[in-house]
Amino acid sequence: MFLTDTHCHLDFNWFDADRPEVLERAAQAGVRRLLIPGLTLASSRQALKLAESRTGLFAAAGVHPNEALTWDPQTPEGLRQLALSPRLVAIGEIGLDFYRDGAPRDLQVRALEQQLVLAAELSLPVLLHLREQDDAVDGPASGRLLELLERWVAGLRSRQQALADRPGVLHSFSGSLETARRAIDLGFFIGVTGPVTFKNAKARQELVAGLPLERLLIETDAPFLTPVPHRGGRNEPAYVAEIAKKIAEIHSRSQEEIARVTAANADHLFSWGDEG
Repeated sequence: MFLTDTHCHLDFNWFDADRPEVLERAAQAGVRRLLIPGLTLASSRQALKLAESRTGLFAAAGVHPNEALTWDPQTPEGLRQLALSPRLVAIGEIGLDFYRDGAPRDLQVRALEQQLVLAAELSLPVLLHLREQDDAVDGPASGRLLELLERWVAGLRSRQQALADRPGVLHSFSGSLETARRAIDLGFFIGVTGPVTFKNAKARQELVAGLPLERLLIETDAPFLTPVPHRGGRNEPAYVAEIAKKIAEIHSRSQEEIARVTAANADHLFSWGDEG
């Protein structure tokens, strides 16, 4: 079984004591490719350095909305330089977070807009973070993000850029089915994480049931969002198998089919081919 973990923060110090063992457990679970996103320019450099150290690891570079206060005039060029590496396959983690409000919302929007421009310039898909105030299913963050994405994708299509066919993914999506479908209509994928395995996650399970497998990615967001039966401990890439297992149950398919389809989806989105 060939699995991918399309979003794991393997560079975090949570893994400093046993990172080689974590990667070995992932390999034993069938995880062949992992994507490590950046949260700031500095952490993006760290993510890429880690990705370049071992077969099967890839990185994304970007400034998270809660880190938007770190954005300055030199940041775009710093991210652009990282994109020279073939192991840099996306811009992210970027987006909007109205839950923590780690940075003023207007600054979050400006940083996101500039990173969308950069992604178009570099022909790299985006990893999108979306979180509403009070963890609501829908709200102003969703509306603003969709507005920005609709304008961005329209520009990609008008310029006939290949990126329009693989613009990105809504990472660890917890919003409404309507928002997910609007994003899918724009060409985006939807990332599914550990909470889909929780017993009380009926809404999220119904959301996944309402989405086509051809638009789903599986991701751990390790070290966070640990799935059942490991809930309560540190998450790690090997546990992406539990997410595939739950999606298989929801869609009445085999775990092997979910692994195959989601791996193919990731191949299409990130165009990482035989890199490794």
